[in-house]
Amino acid sequence: MAFPQPRPQVPQLPQHLLRTIECQQGAVRAVRFNADGNYVLTCGSDKSLKLWSASRGTLLKTYTGHGYEVLDVDSSFDNSQLCSCSSDKTVILWDVASGQVTRKLRGHAGKVNCVQFNEEATVMLSGSIDGTVRCWDTRSRRYEPIQILDEAQDGISSLKVSEHELLIGSVDGRVRRYDLRMGQLHVDFIGSPITCVCFSRDGQCTLSSSLDSTVRLLDKSSGEMLGEYSGHVNKGYKLDCCLSDKDTHVLSCSEDGHVYFWDLVEVSLTLKLPVGKAVVQSLSFHPTEPRLLTSMEGHVQVWGAEPETEIGEREVVVGGEPRTGPAAVLK
Repeated sequence: MAFPQPRPQVPQLPQHLLRTIECQQGAVRAVRFNADGNYVLTCGSDKSLKLWSASRGTLLKTYTGHGYEVLDVDSSFDNSQLCSCSSDKTVILWDVASGQVTRKLRGHAGKVNCVQFNEEATVMLSGSIDGTVRCWDTRSRRYEPIQILDEAQDGISSLKVSEHELLIGSVDGRVRRYDLRMGQLHVDFIGSPITCVCFSRDGQCTLSSSLDSTVRLLDKSSGEMLGEYSGHVNKGYKLDCCLSDKDTHVLSCSEDGHVYFWDLVEVSLTLKLPVGKAVVQSLSFHPTEPRLLTSMEGHVQVWGAEPETEIGEREVVVGGEPRTGPAAVLK
């Protein structure tokens, strides 16, 4: 006799505010989980980069070396290195433990919007307003890029690396996917300037957000439109979008102070998470758990599926020192 299969669990969404981190580094331009989700990285308009404990919200290290505001950061798979980019046109490779600059790479002709390691952290890829993506060897002492991708007709706003593929979003309204193993370039024309791109966790789809206040899910191999998600506001800012840890929901920042969650299959709005009264500029979903980071002005919010602290209290972390205060009611 066969037992019936257990009913699949309804995916939990990170809708409980666990703590707010007052980063004290000006406006937070980007917030990112590290590779395993144990640490938080914040990019500040005060030229600094900060590393925080994800579980406690305490400040672990501050990295200084950029000459202007920091716009993006990525951590290596083993957490030993960071790469960051800035409006000062440079890309920096950092040693995490010492906080020292390992390499400072110049070559872009304008501000660098996005940066990422490949999976082995042997190559850094940076995308700039100058319309190029530059690939840098992290192991050699050369200060020239090993490759320059210059097919975009306008600035690069976002890039993601997955195994042998590179996904690039540009202000020219196109999403480009480079298959490095096959030596092929696939182009999807969206029309509106792209603000963020990412792969689905299963590697079958691509997600892109654009300045027509729409997030689009495309089949990677055929380019077929699988879903259009709208309702949020994205008309003038470079805002992040992403998929949840199990590819069940599409998320996007919004200029109206909320994070929007849509059911990926149903294409219906599941949750409109109120973050504050300003623009939610950046977000990052935990790699394996229903946890979310959001940034608004000078603050970072950590969200979870279940409340952590006692009822009626919520943790506020000021410059790395935890405090507790009355909880605001989430509608």
